[in-house]
Amino acid sequence: MFFLQGVIGFYIMPNKLINEQSPYLLQHANNPVDWYPWGDEAFEKAKAENKPVLVSIGYAACHWCHVMEHESFENEAVATYMNEHFICIKVDREEHPDVDHIYMDAVQAIGGSGGWPLNVFVTPERAPFYGGTYYPPRAAYNRPSWMQLLQRMETLWTDQYDEVAQQADQMLQHLRNASERITLAKKDAAQASKETCRKIADNLLKHGDKEKGGFGNAPKFPGTMAITYLLEHYHFTGYEPALKHALHSLDAMTAGGIYDQAGGGFSRYATDRNWLIPHFEKMLYDNALLVSCLCDAYSITRDERYRITAEETLAFAERELKDESGGYYCALDADSEGVEGKFYTWTWDEWTEALGKNEDVAAAYFGVTEHGNWEETNILHVAKSVQEVAGEFGLTIDEVQVRINAVKGMLMAARSHMVRPQTDDKCLLSWNALFSVALCKAGTAFGNAAYLDRATVHMQWMVSEFLTDQGLLHTWKNGIAKIPAKLDDYAYLAQAMLQLASATGENRWLLKANDLLTTIIGDFGRDDGFFYYTPAAQADIPVRKVDLYDGATPSANAVIAHSLWTAGMCMEKSNWVEQAVVMVNNMADTATRYSSSFGYWAVLLQRHTEGLKTMICTGEDGAATYPHLLKKYIPEVFLLNSQKEIYKIPILENKIFGARLSIFVCTEQACLAPVNSVAEALALIN
Repeated sequence: MFFLQGVIGFYIMPNKLINEQSPYLLQHANNPVDWYPWGDEAFEKAKAENKPVLVSIGYAACHWCHVMEHESFENEAVATYMNEHFICIKVDREEHPDVDHIYMDAVQAIGGSGGWPLNVFVTPERAPFYGGTYYPPRAAYNRPSWMQLLQRMETLWTDQYDEVAQQADQMLQHLRNASERITLAKKDAAQASKETCRKIADNLLKHGDKEKGGFGNAPKFPGTMAITYLLEHYHFTGYEPALKHALHSLDAMTAGGIYDQAGGGFSRYATDRNWLIPHFEKMLYDNALLVSCLCDAYSITRDERYRITAEETLAFAERELKDESGGYYCALDADSEGVEGKFYTWTWDEWTEALGKNEDVAAAYFGVTEHGNWEETNILHVAKSVQEVAGEFGLTIDEVQVRINAVKGMLMAARSHMVRPQTDDKCLLSWNALFSVALCKAGTAFGNAAYLDRATVHMQWMVSEFLTDQGLLHTWKNGIAKIPAKLDDYAYLAQAMLQLASATGENRWLLKANDLLTTIIGDFGRDDGFFYYTPAAQADIPVRKVDLYDGATPSANAVIAHSLWTAGMCMEKSNWVEQAVVMVNNMADTATRYSSSFGYWAVLLQRHTEGLKTMICTGEDGAATYPHLLKKYIPEVFLLNSQKEIYKIPILENKIFGARLSIFVCTEQACLAPVNSVAEALALIN
């Protein structure tokens, strides 16, 4: 089968990406570049032909990945040079996060910064010797053109191979040393204390944008782990500045253009300080983590705004990211019709066509004007509060809210006729597990059993599609799962199972989490108590990396420490609890000094300081009482509910299982005497 390429009438065969599942790889399947997918075939060919390998990494929703493809990889002359002098591999970073991690670290060591597209030149032995991010078709931005860089790399390989080999060896050694150093340097870290927790809160607040919310300047990312820490710090200490900034940050994002005011859901980040101008791609993981944050904010404040935003975001995912089989897709692209944000922005003509010229109330609320607020279009945001608009137009607050809700429906109806952004319709286990946690938190915080039913069905789908006799798999599309799972897949799934067990009282999920954690220890564990990102059996990357910091998602090592703690207490595995304590104590100094990058460790450190506990609700009356317990904001407590003794779960042995409600509060050392009311149980915790 032949494909028409470009406008000059030549025909080419599709490259080896044509049989891949990834939408990102399929976008490049008809490039004139002879792309290979990640795997042994490309590297064996490079060895046989003595050629350097170009590993080009990106993802489907990446705007600059699209730009570089159109400018360079679709160019016949550029492709001809690449094919002649290099073996070229395209990698979807979401399919192979392990590959992305290693080569991103290398590029950051070379140039001090990273990003996507990530273009790395490596030896046939997979060792990186040079790399960078986006390169333009002509020299600009103080960087060479892509063709100039290719020519320079080819010259180095041909004329200065000894230097290339030396650089590659030094880079591998640097990557190995960095992986070891980040864990071994913290053996003498100080123990957790309340003073340490206050210092972490103050460090986060020091980096907070007090005027606009969030942390730092532009670009602005959600910072969900930092917000979670501040909310919990207020819960434990009553420290008002922590609560104020956490809520201010959520309010600013929810009111900004980073939040889709018409359809719900958050974009990945804002390009400006004011949260107005998003990078319009919508990722499943961001929305999962923000829903969890909003649930916490609601649990503390009972402010309906947080519930509404969380439920709108969940509705967006259900409507636009859900596969009919039950899983959730990765992302929506930033572009449609080749224009970034076109699906989400409104010209004045589009606005009036959708709503009519007299919808001035909504225009005032969403900040819509004839001239626009971004590139002659309007990014919807909350420009004025409902109260301000009501005063301006002489309406009641309820009347304004009714108008706004009606307008949202009309805008969504208009959107249904637009060209949608491309959907990255593969499902990742790790991101789906994060979304499972969000569903559980929404179900418990809002007292909505429908979310818990969805979470149960979703968990059953994950287990059915990703779990095999050989272990977990990482990515799924069209009924086919592939690629061995990484540490974050295992970590987030174990966490989701524990969350589901707690939220629903289905304690079989606790047993399944126990099995996963046992596998993690065997396949990923290190002698120092931490965990490699890849399993011991994986041999296709040059360095086994240890990731301890939060990226866009929580540190898998930190999540495992949390799960070891929880499951260790429930299963009476003191060695697991001790390992979690050692991990957290070893990270205490790092989490204190670099709180914004180690937010999940900081959360664990604070809970450790307060004392992690379990609470077991038993008795026939417990079923009715348990949902009220779940709605309480007690993040340091893991809740379980059972009407019978389960011998495979030691913490559920030798309890009282009668008609009367009994609640057992257990510390890491022992269970206290049972009490018979929620008030008494909360008093024991406090």
